[in-house]
Amino acid sequence: MNTSLSWIKKYVPDLDVTAREYADGMTLSGTKVENYEELDRDLDKIVVGEIISCEPHPDSDHLHICMVNVGGEEDPLQIVCGAPNVAVGQKVPVVLEGGRVAGSRDGDKTEGGIRIKAGKLRGVESHGMICSIEELGSTREMYPEAPEYGIYVFPEDTEVGADAIELLGLHDAIIEYEITSNRVDCYSVIGIAREAAATFGKKFHEPEIKKTGNDEKASDYISVDVLDTELCPRFTARVVKNVKIGPSPKWMQRCLASNGIRPINNIVDITNYVMEEYGQPMHSYDYDMIAGHKIIVKRALDGDVFTTLDGQERKLDHDVIMICDAEKPVGIGGIMGGENSMITDDVKTVLFEAACFNGTNIRLSSKRIGLQTDASQKFDKGLDPNTAELAVNRACELMEEFGAGEVVGGIVDVYPEKRLPSEVPFEPEKINGLLGTSFSEEEMIGYFEAVDLKYDREKNVIKVPTWRQDVLRTCDLAEEVARFSGYDKIPTTLPSGAATAGKLQFDMLVLGVLRNLAEDCGFSQAYCYSFESRKAFDKLTLDENDPLRSAIEISNPLGEDFSIMRTTSLNGILTSLGTNYNRRNKSVRLYETGNIYLPKALPLTELPDERMQLTLGMYGE
Repeated sequence: MNTSLSWIKKYVPDLDVTAREYADGMTLSGTKVENYEELDRDLDKIVVGEIISCEPHPDSDHLHICMVNVGGEEDPLQIVCGAPNVAVGQKVPVVLEGGRVAGSRDGDKTEGGIRIKAGKLRGVESHGMICSIEELGSTREMYPEAPEYGIYVFPEDTEVGADAIELLGLHDAIIEYEITSNRVDCYSVIGIAREAAATFGKKFHEPEIKKTGNDEKASDYISVDVLDTELCPRFTARVVKNVKIGPSPKWMQRCLASNGIRPINNIVDITNYVMEEYGQPMHSYDYDMIAGHKIIVKRALDGDVFTTLDGQERKLDHDVIMICDAEKPVGIGGIMGGENSMITDDVKTVLFEAACFNGTNIRLSSKRIGLQTDASQKFDKGLDPNTAELAVNRACELMEEFGAGEVVGGIVDVYPEKRLPSEVPFEPEKINGLLGTSFSEEEMIGYFEAVDLKYDREKNVIKVPTWRQDVLRTCDLAEEVARFSGYDKIPTTLPSGAATAGKLQFDMLVLGVLRNLAEDCGFSQAYCYSFESRKAFDKLTLDENDPLRSAIEISNPLGEDFSIMRTTSLNGILTSLGTNYNRRNKSVRLYETGNIYLPKALPLTELPDERMQLTLGMYGE
């Protein structure tokens, strides 16, 4: 799981820490930070400049001599530039003398950056450098508006002299987390932000989703029928008409890019953004491609073949959950949509879907069909079905905010068994006992409420929201107290308990004595085969009809001595010397080897060695 620090600060605006402080604090509170990368680490003294003149270099067929206004009271800088797209009037990132860039135009980064100095290019002085997006340490995948070859160009209304790195969103850090599988809520930016707020004692601001939609009803546009509620416990759908495809806002593109997701267009970007924000995968369909304007969620048939969005044919079986319309499948539930209902530039009406699928089924289905996606990786952890409605409403709010379409009122929601918050008894004494601390009730409640674990004073229980699937009992509450009070503040104590003298159990004492005596009498311990000969039963003087002679004949034995396999034994025939002492009648069963033993219990007086009689008699008393 990756997030950018700037995205976290959208929900915790008072968070004022460096990437190092953030990583250390989150790790100590239980959200382990595996690594972090400061995007502006090798970038320095880079501002927005305006090209006011551009002339060909007299000694080069590809270099240009540019005069660049960098704002303030400074005179325009003369910079020699070899980019093919350089032109008068452009607003471009300019590295001033003494500044640094992250790497070369080929995208190769240099540790510590490349220092820019004044110099001459083909005899012409150059004071600075005009940058491409690759030289700033990023790529065209993350900044699709950047040209394939050449310098990056800002919009015309960009302020000259402004911090170019700030405008590009590179004053940021990418944080990589190691999230345990029981913390499903932390596979979302909101979940991580909630942890950050509790860790640093700041207020968490969850997005307030505004009500959207006209006077129409989504149920008049689409119907949903879930035939297997075990594999799909919830399915929500909303409709947006008069859709306008276009680029998403720069802030959203930067958020997605920081999570390693390439911006595509407003529809796709919104679904990806909501998936990262809430940890709830979504999918969008071309409404006009949904036959009968009906969605049916059901199992596939063995041998079915379906073409996914990536153009690959996938072989299905009856355990794969499918999203179908009235005529055909249109998506593999929880994994990937179909090529036959994909969003194109000609789309007029979009159907947004946010559902919850059985995590185990998604994980197994993903492996069987050989397709793992960001969505399937989130679903296979077992998501909270109550997040589905939040996600689909958030997507519609963003569509309306971007002017990307008209949201139809209402929602189609199939949710037969609603998941409710759970309750855990609040036992402060037990929590302090587990931790070895002396926190007051109010202190504990404060830690709980920081992560939305509400205290019900009437019932004396902690109400656990459905997205915290890891809090089940008192020890889990103790962990919350320990995490946010600080593991390092828990006092060091020695284990408590009554002191006892160490000793062996009686059976172990007897076994030890007999082992020593048996070795003294010439016996030796050995590991024996489970296979043996029927002659062994004769040596044990077993009757012909004795059930202990029961054995399995080996069809391809190594030899006569390994031709059968035992099926019964007296107290599980030992593979080394052993005994079974009976306290009640003071008798002992002696096993000389794993295969040869005395079949009946013998009185102590009949044991073959007087020392055994004496020793076992003493222990028997």
